[in-house]
Amino acid sequence: MPIDATDTTFEQAVIQRSFEKPVVVDFWAEWCGPCRSLGPVIEKAVDDRGEAVELVKVDTDSNPRISQQYGIQSIPAVKAFKDGKVIDEFVGALPPAQVNRFLDRIVPSEADALVAEGGEANLRRALELEPSRIDAKVALARLVPREEALELLANATGFAAEGLAARLRLEEDPNLAEAFAAIDRGDVEPGIDTLIAAIPDSTGDQREDLRRAVVGILDELGVEHPVAREARRKLASSLY
Repeated sequence: MPIDATDTTFEQAVIQRSFEKPVVVDFWAEWCGPCRSLGPVIEKAVDDRGEAVELVKVDTDSNPRISQQYGIQSIPAVKAFKDGKVIDEFVGALPPAQVNRFLDRIVPSEADALVAEGGEANLRRALELEPSRIDAKVALARLVPREEALELLANATGFAAEGLAARLRLEEDPNLAEAFAAIDRGDVEPGIDTLIAAIPDSTGDQREDLRRAVVGILDELGVEHPVAREARRKLASSLY
């Protein structure tokens, strides 16, 4: 059941509570037809998520101070709070599917929690719940034998998945396997340089796998990594 908050109780009911769990605030008024339409929709969506999120309702007519503080100019207006701050919001009476997507951005799904926790059993369970999750496939592929890992990544797209699949294939070459081992040890620059240096003399699938592997590594390092910018330049030179 939703909680009614006022100008006086908003700090405790919403701001302080949001440090314990996400709080969704529905700003509404009795005279507002769209508010009456949205109310049951958002209440059901929150109820469906059990204890993971809390719903608070604020009557804007009775509580002008808090409504003004949060810039409420049109209702219904919905704001999600976490750790004392607004993290997402929408205005208007959205249909159930859009309300559910809004809440999905705020409340981690069971699969989200399993992936965050990690471990083979959790990752397998996450993929049972959401078979298309690339992050779970990549994380699980790092834990299982090579053949199963390649099977997991067979239809997975994205830099991380394609890069890891390429690495698994390239590691059959002892020289390239040592380059990946160097990267894992923290010798990032020489490891990447070895992979890039192998590109000009490679052809076909191996050439593409080298590119994918390097791109995947650079994506994982991030643009701010001191090695990344120069490595991207070297990669471009080796390819073109």
